[in-house]
Amino acid sequence: MSGPVAPASSPAAQGFSGRGWALFAAMCVLWGVPYLFIKEAVDSISPAAIVAGRTLLGGLLLLPFALHRGALRPALKVWPWVLAFGAIEMAGPFVLLGHAEQTLSSGLTGLLVATVPLFAALIAVGRGDRGVLRPARMIGLFVGFIGVAVIVIGPGFASGGPGALVAVGEVLLVALLYAIAPFIVATKLNGVPSLGSVTLSLFAVGLAYLPIALLTQHEVPTARSTVSLVLLGVLCTAVAFICFFALIDEVGPVRAPLFTYVNPVVALTLGFVLLGEPITPGLVIGFPLVVVGCWLAATGGTFRVRGPVT
Repeated sequence: MSGPVAPASSPAAQGFSGRGWALFAAMCVLWGVPYLFIKEAVDSISPAAIVAGRTLLGGLLLLPFALHRGALRPALKVWPWVLAFGAIEMAGPFVLLGHAEQTLSSGLTGLLVATVPLFAALIAVGRGDRGVLRPARMIGLFVGFIGVAVIVIGPGFASGGPGALVAVGEVLLVALLYAIAPFIVATKLNGVPSLGSVTLSLFAVGLAYLPIALLTQHEVPTARSTVSLVLLGVLCTAVAFICFFALIDEVGPVRAPLFTYVNPVVALTLGFVLLGEPITPGLVIGFPLVVVGCWLAATGGTFRVRGPVT
């Protein structure tokens, strides 16, 4: 989403407080670990069942907060756009990630999702935003996509075969969807409480996927998969959104999403340490290119940026 720059005199424009840094660190972890949990969950739970379980659990946990703040009624007034947001931000990405991680490592998945700012910049160009054409941002687009190409064609990845390439395409489609969703929020859900939109979207997506989940889940989930699914719903969905809203209140909408540049580091580290996922030469070379490219494309080389909700 895009938002105004906070005035220099406002708290949001000043340095992070202790609470701000704590919330920032929490978001670095909370939206850096989903790929680990998804990788564990798909071991015995179908992608559709993961989507249904994660969204319904997250929606149930957020519902009391949404009711307390009176956030549901404004969201219900624009329900078609709330559903569109849910489809693009959650329904499509969540199942695509689950399917892709049946092939890809959790760390690589997290890194590829970090290309969201690249796609957001391209969309902005298509919408007539000439500011994206500034040299620093154009260099960022070029460097970022070169980084993705290095990862995909580099040593240690090509052996994955066509299935791995399909999975990469799925994750890049997720990044594209994540880049589109904020434009819906900015143009169609402007002024609607985010908590209401998110809660309503979670329930809609969960109920839509529930029949598919029942049809595609053919085995009894293992304990590890079940715990991972619960953690996805509780930590990476409900708690993460609450922390994200609190972070925006604390440091402002401009700098709050800067944690998105740390998320792939968390994903790669956890995948390597906990799952023994390999760090290939392509990742070593491509990872910094993707991160630097995304930063330049999204910010033009500054820290005054607001990124997408992921």
